[in-house]
Amino acid sequence: MERRRGGGDHGENYTNPFDGEDQVSSADEKEEIVVEEAFKDTKVPSWGKQITFRAMLTSLVLSIVFNFIVCKLNLTTGVIPSLNVAAGLLGFAILRFWTSLLGKAGFLKQPFTRQENTVVQTCVVASSGIAFSSGTASYLLGMTPKIANQSEGGNTPSNMKELHLGWMIGFLFAVSFVGLFSIVPLRKLMILKYKLTYPSGTATAYLINSFHTPKGAKLAKKQVSVLFKYFAGSFLWAGFQWFWTAADGCGFSSFPTFGPQAFARRFYFDFSATYVGVGMICPYMVNISLLLGAILSWGILWPIIETKKGDWYSADEKPSSLHGIQGYRVFMAIATMLGDGLFHVIFMLSKTIISLIINIKKKESEVPGSGDENSKLVKYDEKRRTEFFLKDQIPTWVAGGGYILLAIISIIAVPYIFPQLKWYHILVAYVIAPVLAFCNAYGCGLTDWSLASNYGKFAIIIFSAWVGLPDGGIIAGLASCGVMMSIVSTASDLMQDFKTGYLTLSSPRSMFFSQVLGTAMGCVLTPLVFWIFYQAYPVGEEGSAYPAPYGGVYRGIAMLGTEGVSSLPKNCLKLSIIFFIAAMVINLVTELLRKYETKYRIHRFIPSPMCLAIPFYLGGYFAIDMCVGSLILFLWELSNKQKASDFGPAVASGLICGESLWGIPAAILALSGVNPPMCIKFLTAAANDKVEGFLSG
Repeated sequence: MERRRGGGDHGENYTNPFDGEDQVSSADEKEEIVVEEAFKDTKVPSWGKQITFRAMLTSLVLSIVFNFIVCKLNLTTGVIPSLNVAAGLLGFAILRFWTSLLGKAGFLKQPFTRQENTVVQTCVVASSGIAFSSGTASYLLGMTPKIANQSEGGNTPSNMKELHLGWMIGFLFAVSFVGLFSIVPLRKLMILKYKLTYPSGTATAYLINSFHTPKGAKLAKKQVSVLFKYFAGSFLWAGFQWFWTAADGCGFSSFPTFGPQAFARRFYFDFSATYVGVGMICPYMVNISLLLGAILSWGILWPIIETKKGDWYSADEKPSSLHGIQGYRVFMAIATMLGDGLFHVIFMLSKTIISLIINIKKKESEVPGSGDENSKLVKYDEKRRTEFFLKDQIPTWVAGGGYILLAIISIIAVPYIFPQLKWYHILVAYVIAPVLAFCNAYGCGLTDWSLASNYGKFAIIIFSAWVGLPDGGIIAGLASCGVMMSIVSTASDLMQDFKTGYLTLSSPRSMFFSQVLGTAMGCVLTPLVFWIFYQAYPVGEEGSAYPAPYGGVYRGIAMLGTEGVSSLPKNCLKLSIIFFIAAMVINLVTELLRKYETKYRIHRFIPSPMCLAIPFYLGGYFAIDMCVGSLILFLWELSNKQKASDFGPAVASGLICGESLWGIPAAILALSGVNPPMCIKFLTAAANDKVEGFLSG
């Protein structure tokens, strides 16, 4: 899925339930009218004082926490919710506690402001965003011999690369900052002239603004209390579960909820607090789409294809071989994702062009508005925000020079790390990238969709085909994915932050530098955190607690680019084409209904093709967890909608943070050679009789 930052692909990241047009409700508009009146007497610190030492220290701590969370989610199912609410809440809680202590001790020199809160949130999301664009669980992992040997295709030395901390950190530093400079000159055009919504950036700004009003601060304290309560419960539950997992197949995560046959088809509830929390944040239709995808694939398609063993594919193929049943799982999922991605790229480019034309015509024919009281307040807000947004300029020559300089460094460094990519490949990518970055940032402002992973997938196909299999086309394609994704993703992220800064009177300079600092943190933290998991667990292996499904998927896309369709099992191409077309048709129908039917809003009930594809590889266990989260939220909303709205995201964030952070002590114990002391297994009566007979014999 595509990454939506605020409401919420890397694995593939999706959480926002609405389109941009739906998110800006009348309630939001009323809030916007009066917000700057409430802060009229509050002094706005200079941009240098918005980036404080305490803000950076808080950002570093939260970045470590959030990198562990995102890394674990990447390595399990790849479905990542928005953590913006948790970042904003925790940043508020830590800095409020810090400044309260300093105030009581008489050492408080600068009060805690919404601008400082915005800096922390921006820095943390930028850092954890590198976990999205770094590819540690997708394109980088797809380079490894472990994933290559599973595919049994293109596993020559030039098409494999062992992972090492040094070059991973160096690669991220070489490619992750270029995108920040590509979009800076367009900030006034997008924020002030075209007034793009950026729903995630706007929602984040409203959240932070509300925290710093008396009523909002009171609610925020309650939300933080709830978050930590569920964090503690989730952490302890994860520790209790670990105690019973001494061997493979042990523990509550292997409980055959719906019986042994359903368990063999990967339909069971695995007691994961993380994915119950993810399900509470993700929209209902995302979770239902995941479950439908699991039923379609593991309940219908794969059992039918398995009856063709010996005809469609060799009966001697290993379960993990892409020439066997796994080939159908991977390539049909890839086809669905590419169909979904191609549709959205074309749709977003068309929408961007049409919107630009409309905006230009609108500006030419614009007449002054009425002078009612609301208009005056809006104009006061707009005037004040525009004043601070234009106050600290980032010169165009700095942005242009920074882009050229960093591009030159990347053109030199990346071929050194990946000899399969030549300097002219990188040059072509950096010539194309600013256009794609603009389209992605503009489209994100309209709809909240970031299509970075789609651009990355298409880069894989183009560059792997360009280089060719004998010259290391698989590695070249996967590395080019990283180059493209980093630019396009960070560009849209930065523009979201500019929108947040505009609405909270945070300086564009403080937004830019906090994004730079957060990116730098992510370039170091993401590989380090991934490395802990990579050394402690069998990452990327089928049946592992961390199967990292997108490693095989992204390598499969690169193989398609280099080998074409000749390597696919019998009838796999036909089925893949059907799913590719079906994904585009489903999206087309959804958009047509969204545009032309207004009464029943049937488009809300059409499943997402990207969500349908994710369980093709993994099964339905995590979809069941997420549907349980949806059910909890649904019942809560029936009981008390306001409380569910106020505290639902805090409960979900606590569940996600607690179990995910258990990964730190669990990894340390694994690296130290300390294993869980007990094993609990669930057997059928027949299997139990056999075990007892064996033991008694």
